[in-house]
Amino acid sequence: MSETAVIPRQLSDTPASSRGCILIIDDEVEIRESLQTLLEFEGYEVEAAGTGEEGLSKLGERSFDLVLLDLALPGRSGIEILPEIRSLYSQISVIMITAYGTVEDAVRAMQSGAVNFLQKPWDNEKLLADVRAAVARRRAEEENIQLKRALKQRYNFESIVGKSEPMLKIFDLVAQVAPSRSTVLLQGESGTGKELIAKALHLNSTRRDRTFVPVNTGSMPPDLLESTLFGHVKGAFTSAIASKKGLFEIADRGTLFLDEIGTMGLDTQSKILLVLQYRRFMHLCGVHEVQVDVRIIAATNVDLRQMVREGKFREDLFYRLNVITIDLPPLRQRKEDIPLLVEFFLRKYSDENQRQLRRVTPEGLRPLLNYSWPGNVRELENVVERAVVLSSGPDIGADLLPDHIVGRGAPIPLIEPRGDASLFDVMEECERHIIVDMLEKCGWNQTEAAERFHIPLSTLNQKIKRLSIEIKKKIRDC
Repeated sequence: MSETAVIPRQLSDTPASSRGCILIIDDEVEIRESLQTLLEFEGYEVEAAGTGEEGLSKLGERSFDLVLLDLALPGRSGIEILPEIRSLYSQISVIMITAYGTVEDAVRAMQSGAVNFLQKPWDNEKLLADVRAAVARRRAEEENIQLKRALKQRYNFESIVGKSEPMLKIFDLVAQVAPSRSTVLLQGESGTGKELIAKALHLNSTRRDRTFVPVNTGSMPPDLLESTLFGHVKGAFTSAIASKKGLFEIADRGTLFLDEIGTMGLDTQSKILLVLQYRRFMHLCGVHEVQVDVRIIAATNVDLRQMVREGKFREDLFYRLNVITIDLPPLRQRKEDIPLLVEFFLRKYSDENQRQLRRVTPEGLRPLLNYSWPGNVRELENVVERAVVLSSGPDIGADLLPDHIVGRGAPIPLIEPRGDASLFDVMEECERHIIVDMLEKCGWNQTEAAERFHIPLSTLNQKIKRLSIEIKKKIRDC
């Protein structure tokens, strides 16, 4: 391929300032002009420098998204000034370009922080693709940094990631509600981040210096749940060899987060109601009242109003909890947040696993944007963590994603509907077939099946109960 740029047939309609700003550092005038012409016709704003020192000077004068850096420069070579660029301007992506590159040069460049390494003569389409990816990565990082900075200033909580309109409204509501004493009900599907919002409410309240106590009420049988919440006295039951404080006491002057409150039994509901009304309770088998000052934040992934109508949830407790309601949207309704979430989880698990991963490729990001995410943000986090662990190179592509994400899985079975069957009946039958098929593959191990579905075990159990699936004895231990 020629080093001289081939002018694209059509100038990009996007203004230069919105495509990105690029600095070329190369001592050959023809190379600089060729690259500048190519990139400006693509809509980028371009500046050029002939030496490393001149390039560093330009970097100090304005902000750039990308540097195209020649390896063999007069005076200080590109490989020598690359660490200085990365040290002073760590947010800027750098692509190394050379006519005489070796494998060792490429390795050194990557180790010093370059995002790519290209040889002259370059292929225009390949170069432009790498430039687009590097600029997009830089813009995403900057957007995430700004978002995190804004969230930290407004909410003092860095683990919530989102720029979509629904999430921005939630952030504003959190800021408005957090300082109050009011009970808050968080509603949303499993995996939408209800506990994160609960923590944000606590950290921005006057109780921030006190304890935040989360408890999943759906994971305990009623007797154990009541003992956990209210504590017990010595001898209250066989294994109660000593008195023990409950979570209400531990959360005194702080916040108690009751997750999956829709699974709580009616007897326990009545006791929670009394605490909300009178701010006092008694230990199991106790005779003395305990006074507490606890803010309650409750969360549910089911329709509590429907449960009230069915007599499964106390109406008076519902209205006590439903003082302020925050509805968390499922991930499929805020897909513009997916690139930010992917970047966040990529950095998190790259650091945890000591991997030098740089990005998810466009081919890898596309199926993530197209997938419906029934497990929401939690499922996306699991998929990114899996990809990081399985990766052997610097990028994550579609080959590292689960089959069902990229469409490599088995087709949904064709169900022949009864003549009087409604759409709901057919969908239920399909869901039942899929769940039974997965359970059989897992030897009826529900934990493994939930993991392979990328949903919480409690969600799978709810579906099994709703669909009246008879659980068989485990064929094998998975």
